[in-house]
Amino acid sequence: MKTLLIAGTDIKVGKTIVTAALAAYWQKYYSHQPLGLMKLLQTGEGDYQYYQRLFSDFTLVKVVKPLSFRTPVDSPIAAEGEGRSIPLQEVWQDLVSLQQTSDFILVEGLGGLGSPLTWDLTMADLAGEWRLLTVLVVPLKLGDIAKAVANVALARQSNVKLKGIVLSCSESVSQQELTDCIPIELIQRLTGVRVLGVLPYLPDINNLDRLAQVSSNLDLEYLFDNFFVYKI
Repeated sequence: MKTLLIAGTDIKVGKTIVTAALAAYWQKYYSHQPLGLMKLLQTGEGDYQYYQRLFSDFTLVKVVKPLSFRTPVDSPIAAEGEGRSIPLQEVWQDLVSLQQTSDFILVEGLGGLGSPLTWDLTMADLAGEWRLLTVLVVPLKLGDIAKAVANVALARQSNVKLKGIVLSCSESVSQQELTDCIPIELIQRLTGVRVLGVLPYLPDINNLDRLAQVSSNLDLEYLFDNFFVYKI
């Protein structure tokens, strides 16, 4: 397994932080092995620029963004507004090129699995067609268990290879609150997908050591099938 897609149930659920945390872990423990980071498609500014800043000092981390649009709306609408097409074949070629030069690749998706990439294709469609092993990021907030169930159902319908679910905290909570509000067993029973762990709220998302540390909250040994050697 060389390429992992980080997908989500919606926008602003923690995909970028999960991706950055896994990348920071790789950089800390496997710094001699090339890592590829890809923002699949970006509308507006944010994630790609964040990755560039975060890993600017590391020559073996390559950050790519095959397609970008200025307007922060769904990609088919952004492309239409700018009079452009969405050549996903070019994205695929960039991914293949990255696979040839990287020992491991993290690909951040956009929106939820049901988010449109083109007028005819969703994020789930692409993940299924490209056979991307996928992690689903689910925020810990009211109503998102329903979104998790819906996204998992869509993933199965689109033949997406779901490896697991990562729960993410978007705000600071106490350890007791965190323990009380983590419905891991409920999510696993409703979705049939393994919960790999919880990514806590991070007030400083630019701290590489802290990002690497919180990755140890996740079941990396299961996630990467011994691709990583689990470290603390």
